[in-house]
Amino acid sequence: MTAPPEASGRTSEAVGKAIDSTRRLGEQTYFYGHALLSTADAVRRYPGEVLRLIATMGMGTGALAVIGGTVVIVGFLTLTTGALIAVQGYNTLSNVGIEALTGFLGAFLNVRFIAPATAGVALAATIGAGATAQLGAMRINEEIDALEVMGIRAITYLASTRIVAGVLAVVPIYTVAVLMSFLATRFGTTIIYGQSRGVYDHYFSTFLHPSDLGWSFAEALAMAAAVMAVHTYYGYTATGGPAGVGEAVGRAVRTSITAGVFILLTITLSVYGQSGNFHLSG
Repeated sequence: MTAPPEASGRTSEAVGKAIDSTRRLGEQTYFYGHALLSTADAVRRYPGEVLRLIATMGMGTGALAVIGGTVVIVGFLTLTTGALIAVQGYNTLSNVGIEALTGFLGAFLNVRFIAPATAGVALAATIGAGATAQLGAMRINEEIDALEVMGIRAITYLASTRIVAGVLAVVPIYTVAVLMSFLATRFGTTIIYGQSRGVYDHYFSTFLHPSDLGWSFAEALAMAAAVMAVHTYYGYTATGGPAGVGEAVGRAVRTSITAGVFILLTITLSVYGQSGNFHLSG
């Protein structure tokens, strides 16, 4: 007894989708591996391009450079999240009479969760989206094909250089981000709510571990590498004209934010999953 034509058609469609998904996954895996393994070659062959990209990612170009580029955008975002910690933390703790521990929240939440997550989203929406749009425009204008015709290894020149530049540029960017989150929490707690600076600084310095800062920077660097790898892939493989580039940017932002949150969760669970590196004592 043969299956109905409708069932056979649905089965063929499902098999075709599975094959396409597997093929795309293989293409992405190859691209990410090639781009990451070629980073050393990119630094050796194209140092000028790497430096140019670092300057562009950090300060921006055109109208974006007027306001300070990615540094100011990321700093402003973490400034607002740090202020929210001051508002919510102080009010919540004051309900049970322990508002003095707001400094503990500033040292604990900013470094481990808030600043890395905010910076990851900001990187995806700024330098990541910009990289996708640039490479997508080059693809639809056949500039990438021209590079390959000239014998230039396109993935190394376009993707690997951007991954290196993104990882290097995120160091000062994330430094500003963490400082702005610290300053916002301290300002809101001591100036707006009137808590003693000595009390806030005591609990802040007590619970701020240097190792936590190191792991926080490691999370930022890992997320920056993932963001740039994802965005360069979607820009490099963009199709369908200007509308296709817009779709590629949207898909890249969605994928990179998901990857960044997964990286943050993985590192946080790996480092703090057992003891948490946290001891509350009098």
